[in-house]
Amino acid sequence: MRTILYIDGRNTLGKMAAIFASVGKPVPAWHTYNFKGLLAKVLEGITIDEMVFYFAKIKEHPDTKEKSQALIQARRLLKTALEKQGFKVILAGVVRGNITKDARGKEILVFKEKGVDVSIAVDMVVAACDGNVKTAVLVSSDSDLQPAIREITKRNVESIYLGFELQPNKGLTATTRRTILIRNSEVLAYVEPRLL
Repeated sequence: MRTILYIDGRNTLGKMAAIFASVGKPVPAWHTYNFKGLLAKVLEGITIDEMVFYFAKIKEHPDTKEKSQALIQARRLLKTALEKQGFKVILAGVVRGNITKDARGKEILVFKEKGVDVSIAVDMVVAACDGNVKTAVLVSSDSDLQPAIREITKRNVESIYLGFELQPNKGLTATTRRTILIRNSEVLAYVEPRLL
């Protein structure tokens, strides 16, 4: 049986961007970042058989055509870079634009990712039910994944929450059997000048 690393892409990149911001450093172009090196360091001693990044599909929005195209291009570059580093990339769910009001009552367009957590949860539970996973390592800060963790635990699958030193998720820490936190300094150490 295998050890599978499940990574909520948008969630993870958001946490990492917050770490760069907290020390006043610019967020790197993600397609140049050494994700494999970071994860090998923090999971030293754990053999990972499969590494999977999950992202929502980005569709062009008519109100932000230029920005949408830039995001789509950045995602393509990131997907290619991740695959070269040995990750499987799954596009699940969608990014949806919704008109909402800000604090002053002004209408703004806000984009939210939907469906990625469901895809991760289903994949974890299916792997556990099929007997294809011994250990599930989860990189996310989404408490919605707690029911899936409880379900795989019932099937004797070890669960590890891989969180960030900056604001770890208490619910996932309580639900999983083990927690490993990525230090801010480790995130900052794996910026590569160019991987492609």
